[in-house]
Amino acid sequence: MTTTLELCKALIARPSISPDDKGCQDLLIDELLSLGFHVEQLTFGKVSNFWARRGSKDPVLCFAGHTDVVPPGNITDWNCDPFIPTVLDGLLFGRGAADMKGSLAAMISAVRAFITVHPDHPGSIAFLITSDEESIAIEGTKKVIETLESRAEKITWCIVGEPSSTTLTGDVIRVGRRGSLNGILQVNGTLGHVAYPQLARNPIHSFLPALTELCAVQWDQGNAYFPPTSFQISNINAGTGANNVIPGSMEVLFNFRFSTAITVAQLQATTAAIFNRHYQEYDLQWNLSGSPFITQAGKLVAAAQESILEVMGIETLLSTGGGTSDGRFIAPTGAQVIELGPCNSTIHQVNEHIALVELDHLSAIYQRLLEKLLLT
Repeated sequence: MTTTLELCKALIARPSISPDDKGCQDLLIDELLSLGFHVEQLTFGKVSNFWARRGSKDPVLCFAGHTDVVPPGNITDWNCDPFIPTVLDGLLFGRGAADMKGSLAAMISAVRAFITVHPDHPGSIAFLITSDEESIAIEGTKKVIETLESRAEKITWCIVGEPSSTTLTGDVIRVGRRGSLNGILQVNGTLGHVAYPQLARNPIHSFLPALTELCAVQWDQGNAYFPPTSFQISNINAGTGANNVIPGSMEVLFNFRFSTAITVAQLQATTAAIFNRHYQEYDLQWNLSGSPFITQAGKLVAAAQESILEVMGIETLLSTGGGTSDGRFIAPTGAQVIELGPCNSTIHQVNEHIALVELDHLSAIYQRLLEKLLLT
């Protein structure tokens, strides 16, 4: 516990607001070098990343995570300075405590304990760490994976330390994630005075029938792993701010969270067909944040379930809920990927914290996973 806690506190003390690492990765690299890892620092733009590996043979068990955090918000709303790690009533407070500096510290301590007993372990242990997960995620894990793929270096199993748990460590693990597809619709109208609508053309009014149709579509039924695809409008921007002016243009942002039951091409085609029925001219831009992935029953999932049962005495729920994670860049390479981390009830909130006992539990679970995957 002590070494895990001290490393977690040292990480929290560095205000690594995405994508600025603020030296967090140097701390992790020092730890890994002392354990015999070969470390390759990979900087893309302003983003710090590293790939560390101990061993040269397959299988490769990779711990993946990020050192960057979201901004703390109004510091005066916190019980303590978000970048001064504070222990109170069995809880460690600080930005990143749960998402995900606690997981990183537990991974390091688990690997240290494992190597102490098994210095000549089979296979390889690896770390893939970025400072670009909480930001736009373009020059982080995505670029590191591209580098690994270019030299045919493969990950067999990957444990992402995202905070997956709900009330007890390990009560939920993510075995997949939905895809995220974003659209930006631009429709032009004719600016005018609200008292003379015959001389103007309101783009908001013309959008409403298309919106009604989009909301009524049953995109798919989902499947055994995912709920049905959802469509949501996230923003509509139009008008000058005056109450007597008909807008001359409108921009609509929308998102699909979609399952493996439907493809990106099908979503785009159905959406375009609806807009074509309502508009002669419009501009539609697409951005795919990530494709859906699923890790089905296999050695990694079984090892995680067994490890959690042994350490925590509970059965774990397999889930594909939540948003996106960097697992979306790793899974397409053929790796089995799960997300296993602490409770997520305070992530991105003021007074983010992790229970001290969770650090101990996480480290023990990660160590069991090392044993089950590399020694059996």
